[in-house]
Amino acid sequence: MTNLRVVTLNVWNTRGDAAARAALINAELRRLAPDVVALQEVLPDQLPELIEGTGLHGTHQAQTGATAPPHVDRYGGTAIATRWPHRVVEVLDQRGADAPDLPWLTPAALVPLPDLGDVLFIAPTTSFRLDMEAQRERQALALSDLDARHRTALPTIMAGDFNANPDAASIRYLTGRQSLSGRSTHFHDAWEVAGAGPGHTWCAENPNAAEDIGRLVRQPGHCSRFDYIFIGSPHAHPHAFAHVRDARLAFDKPVDGVWASDHYGVVADLEVGLLPT
Repeated sequence: MTNLRVVTLNVWNTRGDAAARAALINAELRRLAPDVVALQEVLPDQLPELIEGTGLHGTHQAQTGATAPPHVDRYGGTAIATRWPHRVVEVLDQRGADAPDLPWLTPAALVPLPDLGDVLFIAPTTSFRLDMEAQRERQALALSDLDARHRTALPTIMAGDFNANPDAASIRYLTGRQSLSGRSTHFHDAWEVAGAGPGHTWCAENPNAAEDIGRLVRQPGHCSRFDYIFIGSPHAHPHAFAHVRDARLAFDKPVDGVWASDHYGVVADLEVGLLPT
């Protein structure tokens, strides 16, 4: 059995005081000492600074050789970082006729866990506008296909910014609560298993988020739970387990007046192992 700590955070590219925020994110990553990290809205030249001194191996979507989507230089892309050297097996482009300008790609990587073998790690970022749930539904279906193409015996880990609350169709589909296009799947929501409270990750109380919430939502005191860590189902991984022992927020309080991002991060502690045969 291996203990595994998973972290996801939307970095908020270079908005605000980018240097102070990067230093804070780096310090918190050092403190948390995660094994698997998903980062969203990060520019390629930000990634080395964010993971410096953490012992993590990082890959930015720009390093994968995939076609660069539009607006990456402004909004950043998706990156992953892992304790053990990983191997990217596919990079999913979630653009389409209904989402032509989505700048974020979804990397899928195999991460070797000591004495257990490879685990599939998927790091999505989906369409962000409140009226784009139809796009997110299509993207959720593509994520389940991506998992099916590369999953291993160990339960898949999928972490990122899904831009949808738990009652949205895309999230309900991923957690097995409803079908989409005649299809169904199931992942465990780590927060639902072991988190306490609403788990909001995008809140007007955070001054970094307040401007965009005022522009996109225009309702006072708005809070949403957009950031998730999902764990593959026993139905897809009958010979292994990934028990969620704890889930909590991170990067959710200012340090010396600096907020790390416009999102709060999520941390999950897992116990991963193979069942006896």
